[in-house]
Amino acid sequence: MRVLLVGSGGREHALAWRLTQSPNLTDLWVAGGNAGTAQLAENLPVSPEDVEGVVGTAQSHDIDLVVVGPEVPLALGLADRLGAEGIPVFGPSQAAARLESSKSYARQIMSGAGVPSPVYRVFHESGPAVEYVQAVGAPVVVKADGLAAGKGAVVCSTVEDACLVVRDCMEQGVFGPAGRTVVIEECLGGSEVSLFAFCDGEHLSNPVAAGDYKRARDGDLGPNTGGMGSITPPTGWSTADSAMAMDLVMRPTVDAMAERGTPFRGVLYAGLMVTESGPRVLEFNCRFGDPETQVILPLLVSDPIEVMKACVEGRLAELPVEWSREARVGVVMASGGYPDHYETGFEIRGLDAGLPHTQVFHAGTRWAGDGTNAPVVTSGGRVLTVVGAGDTVEVARERAYQRVQAIDFQGAFWRTDIGAAPTGELAQ
Repeated sequence: MRVLLVGSGGREHALAWRLTQSPNLTDLWVAGGNAGTAQLAENLPVSPEDVEGVVGTAQSHDIDLVVVGPEVPLALGLADRLGAEGIPVFGPSQAAARLESSKSYARQIMSGAGVPSPVYRVFHESGPAVEYVQAVGAPVVVKADGLAAGKGAVVCSTVEDACLVVRDCMEQGVFGPAGRTVVIEECLGGSEVSLFAFCDGEHLSNPVAAGDYKRARDGDLGPNTGGMGSITPPTGWSTADSAMAMDLVMRPTVDAMAERGTPFRGVLYAGLMVTESGPRVLEFNCRFGDPETQVILPLLVSDPIEVMKACVEGRLAELPVEWSREARVGVVMASGGYPDHYETGFEIRGLDAGLPHTQVFHAGTRWAGDGTNAPVVTSGGRVLTVVGAGDTVEVARERAYQRVQAIDFQGAFWRTDIGAAPTGELAQ
């Protein structure tokens, strides 16, 4: 099959790496891409968010399957436009992608389906939102309703902080249109788990779980980021826990979406907080996570193209999806200053220092010149995800950090506790 992959991050490098292992693949192109995907496929100069540009590219390259990595193109209706042109696409429709693009809509779906969730309220004006915070007290979580690159949820430990975040969102526009509506939720304590399952609109595959570290600094300190690392399996999480979450969370949500006439096809990602009373949903995402994809896709035993085709064609029930039980630890190497101001264009050294049982997935990278003989330089906030493999998280962690130590670029920083600290402890 001729496949077009959409996106430019570490998730897309991991997807490209796994797709190239499929015997069903003949040619692979990437709309966007980075220096890592350029080693596996042909990067094309079309923005992942240029819906018409992606559709035209798929037509001109006679594409058999489009695989959409990021959430923004899905929220913009890329899957709908491709479908209208008869081009098979792995990813949900714009209506189904509202599970991620609107937190208030997702909460409405969950409430109707009886999915365990935090207590929440939705506000369209700052005055009532501030009054609510003052009435319920802190801690609370203030979330921009729309897409904010993984940074729109702020855990507020004081009423003053929460009121400031509300005003920043709704009056100052720090998240743009995404923050015009806010969702205010109770702050849950526990450890965070990301659960992923393929879906064809009706049926769900066997799931796989990972843990994600959102805060920028060790000990879950600092601002929220797009993700500073990930592990699989999550600490203290079992196959029985996954089965329970499938029954309580995933299946009711998929059924509710189908009943609304907006069936979900693609990868459904539930961000869970494991509390003393069981898992509760922090959020849904409509695609693979980043950096979780970098640790879970190496575990996918089944042919990824066969699985994606089954989702598109509504026959996932006929195709068992198998996952390896190995452990993976992924450490994100970021540009100094991320997630705030940072500089780019610095050469990355040590990428060729291969160590057994490790992989390096590119995110914010580019070639500083023509051809793969040019140096690779930084081009974004999250630059690389360095992954270690092993029979246990402890072994995988040691290998990942050994590989991290072999890589260097100006201003590079990373968390040193990925795989050692709980994921999302006492935070959302």
